[in-house]
Amino acid sequence: MTPQPAPPPEPHRPALPTGPRRTAARLPVHMFRAGLGPLFRGRLLLLVHTGRTTGLARQTVIEVVEGAAADGPRSWTVASGFGPGADWYRNLLRTPHATVQVGRRFHAVTAHVLPAEEGGELMARYAPRHPRTARRLCAFMGFTVDGGAEAYRRVGESIPFVRLVESAGPARSGR
Repeated sequence: MTPQPAPPPEPHRPALPTGPRRTAARLPVHMFRAGLGPLFRGRLLLLVHTGRTTGLARQTVIEVVEGAAADGPRSWTVASGFGPGADWYRNLLRTPHATVQVGRRFHAVTAHVLPAEEGGELMARYAPRHPRTARRLCAFMGFTVDGGAEAYRRVGESIPFVRLVESAGPARSGR
């Protein structure tokens, strides 16, 4: 009997930041609140969503993987680097209606979870545009990539992606 190679190890999901790291991670939220959202040049957005257990407004800053405003409503695609257990992701699964702040403007949105294949394609497109960030993100989440499109596609298939599509409802500031 020929020995079978061991399957590659499953990537680990990083632990959520605590203490001073959490404070530092929350700094962009305060920058948006202070009207400094334009400094992020659309690369980050402030997501105002509803807590799934409390029903209270929650705020999270997330990187925009891809934005679109062509023929139709605006949309922003984001990824849950902490996996499907991230609070903002779980909150959007429960209540998909939310608000995003991009720059100084607020937009009512509806969240749509993307299929794994589309996530793979998004990551394959994202990596060449932001190679250092893509490599760091993959390493942070425990993935090993060789820099090729196929490696990033496989990583993207295991990351939850959400498309936030502008809707007709009123946008709330979340303050």
